Amino acid sequence: MKHLEQFLGEDWQLRPAGGATGEAYIAEKGQQKIFIKRNSSPFLAVLSAEGIVPKLLWTKRLENGDVITAQEWIEGRKLNQEELNAPRVARLLRKIHRSTELMAMFKRMGNQPLLPEHVIHHAKESITSMTNEIKKATEGLHWLVDHVPVHNVSDFVVCHADVHHKNWIHYTEMGEDELYLIDWDGAQLADPVMDIAPLLFIYVPRPEWDWWLKEYGCRHTEEMDHKIRWYMVALCLENIAWYDRREMPAERGQWLYRLDKIIHNEWV
Repeated sequence: MKHLEQFLGEDWQLRPAGGATGEAYIAEKGQQKIFIKRNSSPFLAVLSAEGIVPKLLWTKRLENGDVITAQEWIEGRKLNQEELNAPRVARLLRKIHRSTELMAMFKRMGNQPLLPEHVIHHAKESITSMTNEIKKATEGLHWLVDHVPVHNVSDFVVCHADVHHKNWIHYTEMGEDELYLIDWDGAQLADPVMDIAPLLFIYVPRPEWDWWLKEYGCRHTEEMDHKIRWYMVALCLENIAWYDRREMPAERGQWLYRLDKIIHNEWV
């Protein structure tokens, strides 16, 4: 933060903007207000140009090697959980997944596809306490890869990989009505169902899956259900481990509950 303050100058007031990484700040000078982030996603310019995130104002490299970006500050609000089943959410995700500019930039950066074996390895390495449910879930990941054609690298797209409701921002000021998906630090080249699965499973009532997927631009099929199940098991394991390390039993229990529903086929 010290380097940022020195770079911006004494006229700017800098304060943390929250978030898990602690790398984001709000900078204010008089009536000016901007969003500053350290070492943000290197393809932020493409995301800005396509209207997926708020406008990028500038990018600078500090003396210590950090790269900082400044974006337009918007007085938007995070979507609540019920709003994730809105058609515009499905349409924005479709726009993201079909963006040739995002794909080209991601590949130029040398990013490799997130393959099933990578997902399984990460899930296993993350888990420290192997309950029977978790053992069964990790075995299930292997089974689905072996028996169901859930992954086709030629269909992979740039996925956000963290599409929970707090990363969707609705902005309705000055005659504008925009929806943004922010926080792209964990983006992956992966099967698009990596993003679709948590949106459907957590936020969209099962009877509405058909029309939500139609808005997104694909059909609801048995193969789609297999993919959703596969990615949700992996996501549950990842979050169980994440909250376990931070000693947050309530949140860990929530993801264990979701995992149990999937294992016992109560998610359909």
